[in-house]
Amino acid sequence: MGKNVAILASGNGTNAENIIRYFQEKGGEGGVVLVVSNRQNVNVFKRAENLHVPCIYISKEKWTTGEEVLKLLADYRVDFIVLAGFLAKVPDALLHAYPQRIINIHPSLLPKFGGKGMYGDRVHQAVVEAGERESGITIQYINEHYDEGDIIAQFRCPVFPKDTAEDVAVRVHALEYEHYPQVIERLLAEIDK
Repeated sequence: MGKNVAILASGNGTNAENIIRYFQEKGGEGGVVLVVSNRQNVNVFKRAENLHVPCIYISKEKWTTGEEVLKLLADYRVDFIVLAGFLAKVPDALLHAYPQRIINIHPSLLPKFGGKGMYGDRVHQAVVEAGERESGITIQYINEHYDEGDIIAQFRCPVFPKDTAEDVAVRVHALEYEHYPQVIERLLAEIDK
């Protein structure tokens, strides 16, 4: 039986769209049944709506306790939660309700360049400024601390001496689009084994 996935996203939504398309192309039961954001009028909603996935905004006040989010996830029978560019702290109530069933992707090789405030282009700029020779992505379970959950997988790409943050971002995004849906699919297959 297929598993239902909710995506939490705060911005443009390219990763969310990629994940939704991946599972829709696979067909069958389950897949992405809901997109939730802590921000209104974000592109991820347009992308999800174009793919016929319901989208719901949860205000900061309602997000903090997690109660309304938990009810929403129960209404959609969500089995697994995927963060894709989600820029809010996940409430403890969700962590307890979905142990080892909430994952995040980070645009660096953690533990390097992680922590509060380290996301998106800030990470790529820090990688370039540090003179790193490689970067990549980390897919991890989340816990109560930013970017400190158990690592599930890491995938690497080179960083060349003359690279800009934008050059690194292009390579990292390619890794995200290729690997994140596949890792999600593998983790879903392992549920209830």
